[in-house]
Amino acid sequence: MAAITLGGNPINTSGELPKVGSKAIDFKLVKGDLSIATLADFAGSKLVLNIFPSIDTGTCATSVRKFNEKASALANTKVLCISRDLTFAQSRFCGAEGLENVINLSDFNTGAFGKDYGLEISDSVLAGLHSRVIIVIDENGVISHTEQVGEIANEPNYDAALAAL
Repeated sequence: MAAITLGGNPINTSGELPKVGSKAIDFKLVKGDLSIATLADFAGSKLVLNIFPSIDTGTCATSVRKFNEKASALANTKVLCISRDLTFAQSRFCGAEGLENVINLSDFNTGAFGKDYGLEISDSVLAGLHSRVIIVIDENGVISHTEQVGEIANEPNYDAALAAL
């Protein structure tokens, strides 16, 4: 369990992030067309998993914008933006913002991704949502970087994530 904060108040996650050097855990997440995406769908690509509570908050939206900007210059790299938001909200946001370099995926139906990766918020008003986390996975499916952002309102360390690629 990770201890993080929300506005300086302590909250907890359901577990620990996977260890750097371990194989990424397979997942089933919902795409914008309501089909299912799995880790195998991205085999051979480097991945940045930009995970956050909700696309409709300022910090979450900023992280999607910044990774969209940086993703356009990255070879063999995909940025997956993952939340419990409905796919319609994710698509609406990216469409309105003109963001085309990230892939939105939703864990709305089961929350299994958040539980499997140990990043589901387990208490507070945000219980059941994902905490703010960055996970970088290399082209062989091995985790090369993780960041559990300590204060949920803060942005992740973009430079550290990109350096891990």
